[in-house]
Amino acid sequence: MPRAGIQAAQPALCFIPPDYTRWLYRLCRGLLPLLLRYRGLVRFEASGTDRLARLFAEAQSGRSRLLIAFRHPSTTDPLVMAQLLWREVPRAARRDGLRLKPPVHSQFLYDRGIPLWAGEAAGWMLSKLGGIPIQRGKLDRLALKTARHLFADGPFPLAIAPEGATNNHGELLSPLEPGLAQMAFWCCEDLAAAGRQERVLIVPIGLQYLSISHDWGPIDRLLGRMEALLGGLPDAVVSAPAAPADSPQALEHRYERLIALSERLLSLLETFYQRSDGAAPGPAVEDPASTDFLERLARLRERALAEAEAHFQLSARGTVSERCRRIEQAGWACIYRKDLEELSPVERSLADWSAREADIRMGHMRLVEHFSTVSGSYVAEKPSIDRYGEVLMILWRAITWIRGCGEEPPAALGPWRVRMAVGEPLDVGVRCEGYRLDRRGAVERLTADLRERLEAAIG
Repeated sequence: MPRAGIQAAQPALCFIPPDYTRWLYRLCRGLLPLLLRYRGLVRFEASGTDRLARLFAEAQSGRSRLLIAFRHPSTTDPLVMAQLLWREVPRAARRDGLRLKPPVHSQFLYDRGIPLWAGEAAGWMLSKLGGIPIQRGKLDRLALKTARHLFADGPFPLAIAPEGATNNHGELLSPLEPGLAQMAFWCCEDLAAAGRQERVLIVPIGLQYLSISHDWGPIDRLLGRMEALLGGLPDAVVSAPAAPADSPQALEHRYERLIALSERLLSLLETFYQRSDGAAPGPAVEDPASTDFLERLARLRERALAEAEAHFQLSARGTVSERCRRIEQAGWACIYRKDLEELSPVERSLADWSAREADIRMGHMRLVEHFSTVSGSYVAEKPSIDRYGEVLMILWRAITWIRGCGEEPPAALGPWRVRMAVGEPLDVGVRCEGYRLDRRGAVERLTADLRERLEAAIG
């Protein structure tokens, strides 16, 4: 498995307060076209931007508060959201004769873990753009309090990805977390307590990345690279047929290669978790040939999570995402500590040992995260270049992570066109009476309605 990235205990994670700075916004706005081209994004198709421009005008006039709920299929989404708000919405406003006060911007929630792998400079930049860091998997009271205050009283709308993390699928929506709906109801309460009459609106934003090229070559080359890394695949599967890349024969063989590659990776991981030394309590791996692929994948996820949960003495309750977040927080508690200055030299050495072990055990959770969105039928339902690319990138990231190679670049699958769709907003105020009578039920219903709007935006 990957080498431990943490070699010693670290000081406790501090909250990075949002500190929007106009000059950095201007700099990032000027660099945005270069950043987009660097990520292979060359064409942007936006629908509903006139609606979003009107909503911004309404918010700027003090008649509403906006909560932007955007899909999160990729780590490139922040750049695409910047394109939407900084360029597409002002362009739509000018087209419709609306006068928006610059900047057209939003504050946003982001995972506190981003500066840990992207570096302190990333945390500084996110703060200066108005970002609010939140620790997932725990009740981060300071982050929630800050976000709640800025949603009701801040200068900009608030943007949140309700899926909670990237799911790497352009046409598949992950379960939505209830926090966004709860934040909207809190804003209604805060406005009512202050005697204010603004509407509270949730604006769904669909994002999709679609390949411009119709060339299957990059897909086939990426398949070949992963087949070489995994080994053990039959020659009949690996060898390409002498037929055009888009012929029925080639399409069938390509799918066979994808299935064989996935089965091979799954078998290697099953073998890894069958080791006898130091195995944590968990479900045994049965004969793979007698079990459905998705059942095997679910068992593997359970086995990996059990390994981490046993180390941190956590119970196996909740969804896979909830369990991953609890493991992450337990690991962070061992790594990022408030008491380092109070420890004796021997205690500090033991704390370093504990931090290294926590980082290694968290690796089992990271492995589960890589496969958390694999459905098994996504490509079979629609064997397009885009869906092949999405699934292959999930497998590629998992393989390079297991090898400890970080973000080793795969074969380029772009360039991409981006489809941005602004959905019909949800008025939260009309639901407040229901919220007062049944808070949990109101949050669940609002979350379900938001899911329908987001699915419509990518449909």
